[in-house]
Formats: sequence, structure tokens, C-alpha cells
Amino acid sequence: MVKYFPPRNKQFFTDKSKPVVFHPVCFRNIWLLLSINFTLMATIIPLFGKEPQFGTNCFVAPNATIVGDVVMGDDCSIWFNAVVRGDVNYIKMGNKVNVQDGATIHCTYQKNPTEIGNNVSIGHNAIVHGCKIHDDVLIGMGAIVMDRVEVHSNAIIAAGAVVLEGTLVEANSIYAGVPAKKVKEMSADMVHGEIERIANNYVKYSSWFSDFNAAK
Repeated sequence: MVKYFPPRNKQFFTDKSKPVVFHPVCFRNIWLLLSINFTLMATIIPLFGKEPQFGTNCFVAPNATIVGDVVMGDDCSIWFNAVVRGDVNYIKMGNKVNVQDGATIHCTYQKNPTEIGNNVSIGHNAIVHGCKIHDDVLIGMGAIVMDRVEVHSNAIIAAGAVVLEGTLVEANSIYAGVPAKKVKEMSADMVHGEIERIANNYVKYSSWFSDFNAAK
């Protein structure tokens, strides 16, 4: 139990000598309510007459940031501390795109927009900048994909890889390293077991947070 003695100038009770007794559960519940109120504040900002647009069943985590000319398809999810900045050019996503915690999607002023296809996973803390990503792609954790890169379908960019400006990533391939180079061919089993599995899982994960969805 926690005892709280009201200040003398507050008329809480007739007998001021008696303390108010709070159960610790009260403090826990109050903290939860305050936490929910503060964290349900994703930053979604229109800019230059362009407002972020969401398809059906999209999820935006509390504290994610989405700015300007951003268009998402269905079943997309933008996770905690992720940033999607369509301020200097447009960003367009297909269906079932997940932008995981801490990832950044941006573009280049008057030069390179960012276009992302369907069934694309962008891993934690990855950077995707001014490039084109086709369908069925996995961008690994902490990877960097730079301007004018084109990543063809059924490809994986390994965790920590740096794909240099203007690189053409072949379909059905895995690229890794700094700078990133092709290291392996993708089999159909790998496409299904990794790329499709992760994209589908993130649709499921986002349903767990429906009460905290800033896209509603």
C-alpha cells in the first residue's frame, strides 16, 4: 500500500489527520491510461497539399512518422519509430509492405522518388532512399539501398548490406556485403519460406495492435 497525506489547503476529507490510502494497482492503471494517451500520437503530416493515403487494413504504430506524398496499398504496416518522408518527392507502396521498427524511407528532391511493389519487407533500421523495389523483396535489417537502385522481384538484400547508387539487383538473387554484390541464387523454396512468410506474418502481427492503430 502507498499512503498519501493531502496538503493542508486541500479539502479532501473532513478529518485531515487521516491519510488517503491508494493500492498500487491504482497507480498502475493510471500510468497505463496516461501511457496510452501519449503513445497514440503517430506523426502524420500533410505537406504542399499532399496528405498520406492508406489502403484498407493498414497499421501505423504510435510514434511512427509519415509525411507528405505517401500512398500505401492494402495490408501495409509502418512500425515503431519508422519514418516515411514524402516531402521532397513521392513514395508509393503496393500491398503487404511492412516498414519495420526504426526503418527510414525517403527520396531525392526533384530527382528520385521511391517506389515499392507488393509483398515487400523492409527490416529494422534499414534505409531505402530514392529507389525502385519490385514485388516480393526482403530488405534485411540495417541494409542501405541508395538512389537509383532497382531491386527486381524475388530478391533479398542481406542484413547490413550497402547497395550503391545506380545498382541493378537481379531477380531471384541474394545480395550481401559492402558494397553489396550477388552472392547466391534464390530458389522457389526460399522465396516462399522467407519473402512471402515475413510479408504475411507482418499482416498478422499488425492485427495484434488494432487498438493502437494510428491509421484508423
